Amino acid sequence: MLSSLLLEPGRLELRDVDIPSAGPGEVVVRVRSALTCGTELKTFRRGHPKIPTPTPLGHEFSGDIYEVGEGVTRFKPGDQVMTAPTAPCGECVDCRKSRENLCPYAIDEMVFGAFAEYVRVPAHVVQNNMFKKPADLSYEEAAMLEPLACVVYGMDQVLMGPDATVLIIGAGAIGLMHTAVVNAFGASRVIVAGRREYRLKLAATLGADEIIDVEKENAIDRVKELTGGIGADLVIECTGQLAVWESTPDLVAKGGTIVLFGGLPKGTVATFDTARLHYDQITLKGVFHYSRSAVKKAYQMLVDRKIHLNGLISGTYSLSDLKHVFELLLKKGNDVKFAVVPSEPSPEKAG
Repeated sequence: MLSSLLLEPGRLELRDVDIPSAGPGEVVVRVRSALTCGTELKTFRRGHPKIPTPTPLGHEFSGDIYEVGEGVTRFKPGDQVMTAPTAPCGECVDCRKSRENLCPYAIDEMVFGAFAEYVRVPAHVVQNNMFKKPADLSYEEAAMLEPLACVVYGMDQVLMGPDATVLIIGAGAIGLMHTAVVNAFGASRVIVAGRREYRLKLAATLGADEIIDVEKENAIDRVKELTGGIGADLVIECTGQLAVWESTPDLVAKGGTIVLFGGLPKGTVATFDTARLHYDQITLKGVFHYSRSAVKKAYQMLVDRKIHLNGLISGTYSLSDLKHVFELLLKKGNDVKFAVVPSEPSPEKAG
């Protein structure tokens, strides 16, 4: 099969390798769609401490079961499936304290390698976070299960009243997913602040009531204008930029909550107005990864068609175009996510 390997930052190679075999409890998936992700874009550009090179890339994917290992009964060859690429161990300190999203085993054993014709999925992921895909759900939308689960998990950590005004900062893939999710969760008013006209128009189609183009308007002044000087009840930061993190208290209402979703490099130090946090009782909430319950909720939202995310796919490319795809994303245009579709693979494995 063909598999894309990142040899070092900026250097990709498409290799002909053996199709993996399914061990006990495992499955091999014939990849039908694998999506680009901000984490892998960063890895391609400058490397990542959690993803040492050389490494296969690709963890947002969907496809068809090609082979099942001994003991697998929920799936059979030919089943259309969608999956999150991690699952908790259930035994570590974090898992025992109901913090399975922080389970170190989950991250250490994360599935990479979906930018290939086939990918092996380990037993603990098959058991916990793999689902059958309905035929009427596209492979591209099904591949969004993992990032959607991250968004859903973050929203599960905060209280959002029925009359809540929500401000989402950032109109990239994660910001746009947040827009769809908070709208589905019943936010009274959704404001999206970001860049690039096309993305902002897309935010409107996903449920944003108000749009702020930060290249043309001052976000703080505009939010105050839209909220009568009060600020948003819930602010969700999706840019991963220090200056934006530090500006969030100026955008939130008294008693409000700030979700710091966009990650910053290790060692980064942020400064906040302590008086604002203390006397106005502002909550700063960091969120990371997802739980099994969030994956199930994200799955149900997709299959029940409560949200529609096809608009986030900016184009479809083959495996041989992967470097070009990353270069397009690095140009910081209007593109959101690309689908990478392997060439037609060998016939389905029998048995």
